[in-house]
Amino acid sequence: MEKVVTTEYLRSIFHGKRVFLTGHTGFKGSWMLQILHSLGAQVKGYSLAPEKSGDLYNLIDGDSLCYSSVIADICDDSKLKTEIVRFEPHFIFHFAAQPLVRRGYSQPSYTFMVNAQGTAHVLDAMRSLVPPCVGMMITTDKVYDNPERGLPFKEDDKLGGYDPYSASKAAAEIVIDSYRRSFFNPADYSNHEKSIAAARAGNVIGGGDFSDDRIVPDIVRSISFGETVGLRNPHSIRPWQHVLEPLGGYLLLAAKMSESPTRFSTAYNMGPNPGDMLTVEELTKIFIECYGHGSYKSFAEEGAPHEAKLLLLDSSKVAEDIGWVPALDARTAIQWTAQWYADKTSTAHEKCMAQIKRYFGE
Repeated sequence: MEKVVTTEYLRSIFHGKRVFLTGHTGFKGSWMLQILHSLGAQVKGYSLAPEKSGDLYNLIDGDSLCYSSVIADICDDSKLKTEIVRFEPHFIFHFAAQPLVRRGYSQPSYTFMVNAQGTAHVLDAMRSLVPPCVGMMITTDKVYDNPERGLPFKEDDKLGGYDPYSASKAAAEIVIDSYRRSFFNPADYSNHEKSIAAARAGNVIGGGDFSDDRIVPDIVRSISFGETVGLRNPHSIRPWQHVLEPLGGYLLLAAKMSESPTRFSTAYNMGPNPGDMLTVEELTKIFIECYGHGSYKSFAEEGAPHEAKLLLLDSSKVAEDIGWVPALDARTAIQWTAQWYADKTSTAHEKCMAQIKRYFGE
């Protein structure tokens, strides 16, 4: 495995730095918290409490990894602004979101409020910061208007979204671009000293995800209860990638932005190689094989909400600009994920850190 992003380089950038991390109690946020803590960063988290007692944040004792952990709502703009301004962060990683497509159908207004308005709250708070700050706004591959033609999306393709989740994230991208142009324009950096980028990752998998309505947690729950895994969209193709792939990309991009604040203030795709495609059924087969046991069956879901069946990203821009490329193919990402869940002897934090060290190097 070629190490595009190394611990040595990241530690030279983030050691001793103040990092404000929204959504730190979520799945991706918990992995990012562990990485930042291992790099020697001072992390202040801001998020809702974990939804379940068995969520990854609780399993890794996330509070012990934070300089400060604030349990609050991203929609509380006054509270958020106070916490950001008091901390004076060098970096902001904005992960906080309502991240589930199917929950977006049941809670559309809330989804738009969190994903679009919440992003505006983070950016608005940045306007009051005095020291230089890099802002990494995390969105999704689903921000594109997707006719499912099988062509990988590029960053300048049309934004859109059929379902509320996708549309809310596309709206967040418009918010980010507006703030970048209006308040954090690279041409005026000497006055505001803020650098803003948006990162669009693919379908992330990895150990410690226990969310509802996601394929890997669904597989793990079914196997643990001795049930057959049910696949409602077995032939859907997704840009599967291990959680460490985009996290490494976010960190590398933020590091490069700190060194060249005006050069990388734009949007970037961070997905797997377009040719590295697997269906939901193929993912399930590989996972069960690596886990050691389990079975699955496909079924037709009556009245199922619309979900895109084909989604591909073109990540050539980020490769050209900062040298980031995927280090793990989809099969390896699934293997790492299955191995995490299958290991019943190590703690969650030990399993995460073993894979973090394996991915980035000591």
